Amino acid sequence: MALRHEKRLLQKSEINLGREGTSQAANFPELRNEIVALKKLEQEQKEVALRIAQIEEGIKKIEAQRQENAREQNEAVAKLEAEKKPLLQQRNEARSITDLCERELTAVERRVQENDAADRELLKQLSELQAMAPPPPDLETQLAGITARRAQLPEERAELVRARLGSADACRLAKEKLVAAEAELSVVEKNIARVRDEFAARDRALGDNSRAQQEAVREARAHHQTVEERKNPAYLNIGRHLASQGIAPPNAPHLLTDVHRHRGAVDRHLQHTAELALLSSKIDKQELRKFYFSVVSVLALLSIILPLVFQSPPKREWLPQETEVILSINSDQFERDDLPKRWRKDQPNSWPNIWAGLVGSAGQTPGLNLPRDAARITRALTTQAAGKTREFVLVEARGDVSRVIRSIEKDKNFEKRVINGLPVWERADLAVARVGPTTLAVGASAEVDELVRVRLGMKLDLKITGQLFDRFQALDRESALRLISRDPPDLAHVFQPIFTPELLGSSQLLGLALTLQNPVRAKLLLKLNSPQSASELARNLHNDPQHWLHLQDSELVLYAQPPEIERQGTNLELRFIMPENSARLLLQRIAKTGADEIAAH
Repeated sequence: MALRHEKRLLQKSEINLGREGTSQAANFPELRNEIVALKKLEQEQKEVALRIAQIEEGIKKIEAQRQENAREQNEAVAKLEAEKKPLLQQRNEARSITDLCERELTAVERRVQENDAADRELLKQLSELQAMAPPPPDLETQLAGITARRAQLPEERAELVRARLGSADACRLAKEKLVAAEAELSVVEKNIARVRDEFAARDRALGDNSRAQQEAVREARAHHQTVEERKNPAYLNIGRHLASQGIAPPNAPHLLTDVHRHRGAVDRHLQHTAELALLSSKIDKQELRKFYFSVVSVLALLSIILPLVFQSPPKREWLPQETEVILSINSDQFERDDLPKRWRKDQPNSWPNIWAGLVGSAGQTPGLNLPRDAARITRALTTQAAGKTREFVLVEARGDVSRVIRSIEKDKNFEKRVINGLPVWERADLAVARVGPTTLAVGASAEVDELVRVRLGMKLDLKITGQLFDRFQALDRESALRLISRDPPDLAHVFQPIFTPELLGSSQLLGLALTLQNPVRAKLLLKLNSPQSASELARNLHNDPQHWLHLQDSELVLYAQPPEIERQGTNLELRFIMPENSARLLLQRIAKTGADEIAAH
């Protein structure tokens, strides 16, 4: 790529040298063909330039004609507008007079109608008086008054009729004048429209002609540029010859220097390419194949290991399949919830023991402050046939754990070993392995090794479709504490007694989630062996919750109000508010601190 770039620069510099050195090229007979070709092309360019000048002159004339056309249009329209102005005024006056006449005629018509209505009303009154029996005492007086009023109406009506005739004549004359004025105005407006159309058509014709000329100019300029590019081969030959002879144009001596500089760069690149080709020819093909095979093998191995380490499914805990109890601590919630805050404040001496008992061996993670740096601690426990409890601990950090790994690598107490490409650091009392971008396996050496093998797929894990994990995920992930057991009667062997033996014995699976706010909220999941058993237990919990929902070996109940119970098949879900004293004792028993009493709150 660099060689191609230098060759392009060399070619440009040679063309520039040839363009400026045509006068010197005339002294070399071997360049006669290039000189002749350049003269022909220059003559063609002159002809094209002349044509461009002629077209541009024509465009200027067309633009002048368009301006003249616009000026004439403005003058003609202004003249017609001047003629239109008095006609428009006459039309408006005639319209005003017509409107006035119509209003007067309407008023006269209304008065005539009122006269007729008054006559009918008087006639009605007269009929009513004559029909009255016995007649009123002043009958004659009333009859005389009505007759007198009726006698006046015909004369008034005659005057109104004459006025109506006069108004009608005036309206007719006003309308005739209005029609005549509108006809004259219409003629002038049509003339204005005709003049504008004529000038607009002329302007469109001139515009079309101008656009055609501009297109011709663009084509001519493109032709001129094409001819200029056709001169480059001749300039290139001239420039190369002048550079070979060491002749520079007097007005641009630096062009020869540029050509020599670029030629030197091209020669160096060519020499380097030749050296590389020579070295390549001397390389042992067998050794090269071995090298390529090694690189491909490493890349293939990385493509297998890295996805396993860094692309775990978001809902997978990577715990051993034999897990019986899972305890999950949400460190963020523990830092935010009210109960841990008050506990740390009220009993600063006892809280560290509670926290250490809850997180187990995760508290020994080097370089990691759990309350500040950890997002979640997951403890998976299983009981062997001999009664020994094994614990598998995963610590999920809030960010990348590279800093923790670097601090462990610097610690001389840790020794590094590898299990199928995944490193494990170990000291006398602790082993640590990175099993995800933000996840560490912490604990005893055997348990960490098993977590690594589970992570690499060498041992079966607790599948996300399994019953235990499904119920574990059903618990609120944002709860401060989650606990689930698939062997509830054995729960007392893992932690200090929490639930009553009756409740544990009737359940096949038990899950608990706590939100340690004020008040403390709890959700208890139970799975029974049949729907009938679930219905019976739900009924017992509803009728006698105190017997079933209290801490074993204690009078403290787990609920402040009777729990809400939902049943679905063989599953029960209980929601209730837990008294703070009960919550504190429950946490102490999970932490196995040995406290049996709670200080008054």
